[in-house]
Amino acid sequence: MDDQRVGAAIRSVRIRRGLRQSDLARLAGGSRATISRVERGHLASLTVETLRRITAVLDIRLDVVARWRGGDLDRLVNSRHSALHEQVARRFSALGEWLVMPEVSFAIYGERGIVDILAFHRQRQMLLVIELKSEIVDVNELIGTLDRKRRLCMQIAHEEGWPVSTEVRVSAWVIVSDTSTNRHRLAAHRAMLRAAFPTDGRAMPGWLRQPDRVVRALSFWPNAHPWNAKPGAKRVRRRVAAVGDESDVWSRTNQPPRGSS
Repeated sequence: MDDQRVGAAIRSVRIRRGLRQSDLARLAGGSRATISRVERGHLASLTVETLRRITAVLDIRLDVVARWRGGDLDRLVNSRHSALHEQVARRFSALGEWLVMPEVSFAIYGERGIVDILAFHRQRQMLLVIELKSEIVDVNELIGTLDRKRRLCMQIAHEEGWPVSTEVRVSAWVIVSDTSTNRHRLAAHRAMLRAAFPTDGRAMPGWLRQPDRVVRALSFWPNAHPWNAKPGAKRVRRRVAAVGDESDVWSRTNQPPRGSS
């Protein structure tokens, strides 16, 4: 819907509910002038939060949809995630003592989801849940989702037929595409992330060779582009890091974003 149709919808529901503009303004915590602008379709000067407060009073659900070149935005986001997945999986497969399974779907006790990469070190009886993020949207959601996957991964491994024993331990590793936007968002939640992922990301290469303790780490990975996921493709941007070259979030978030003075 364009701005004028949104405004017309709000006005129609307000009238149907028997509310005046001043009534709606009071209930939404705004001014009558704001309600008037909204109903005339003048939304450019309003925040999404203000608009959500107004629509919530009327029991109207407001969905914000980002569009770019038709449906190309979804394909762009998905291709970046696929590229990151391919890069990490190829480098992880070189570690011979680990069993690795990508894109493991699960449905356990009504909880559903997908583990981006599930790895198992049989000798050390260590399960590793790897979460890949080409774009950070919600840090709280990231932490909550990963905790749920850590809690369920032993049963997931059993269902996949892996020889996990009662002595198995579970570790977690979040790998994030190294972009300015992601660094900004992670830096804004520095204390929360340090508590959730206390392991230094730079320690992961050594840990992968000898997983002797439970870890929860977060690392940056050089930005993944679809062409970098194809064998033999020309490397246009920075060299793709091998496992062990990715930077630790705590050292990187101390640095100013690229392009800042």
